[in-house]
Amino acid sequence: MFGFAGVIKLILSAFIILPVVSIIREGGYLIASHLLGASSSKVTVGCGPKVFNIGVFEVRRYYFMYSWCSYDSLKFDKKWAHIIIYSAPILSNIIVAIGVNALLAVDGIPMESFWTQFIFYAFYFVLFDFLPVYYPDGQPSNGRVIYDLVRHNKFPDFEKEGE
Repeated sequence: MFGFAGVIKLILSAFIILPVVSIIREGGYLIASHLLGASSSKVTVGCGPKVFNIGVFEVRRYYFMYSWCSYDSLKFDKKWAHIIIYSAPILSNIIVAIGVNALLAVDGIPMESFWTQFIFYAFYFVLFDFLPVYYPDGQPSNGRVIYDLVRHNKFPDFEKEGE
């Protein structure tokens, strides 16, 4: 039954766990793009008006709703480099989720319920990143970008509007 404890879990999930998992995901992009010589890398967390910047991180008012990583160009602008970049968010969430799970297994961290939810959302992001689909707005998933790069040697056509 969904009671007060469920409401607390929902609030923790929406306003803490999901944004942290998003930051880990976008951090995968950021690290990979940086290693491959990206210029002007930036991670944006949330949507709506900009609230503040901390280094390469931009936080927007609705920080719990959306996130993305952007960069201007790559030093190594090759197919393999783009495959690494689009694989990085998937791998970053898998690595962190497995690490947290290992710590839970050896009683290395408290609050098992919180961390179980964290692992769930990390793999939730992995699932939807990995599936080779186009989202309703026409944006390709990371899995779709990787598929098109490997299978057709091209990027899917998508132009982000606004922001």
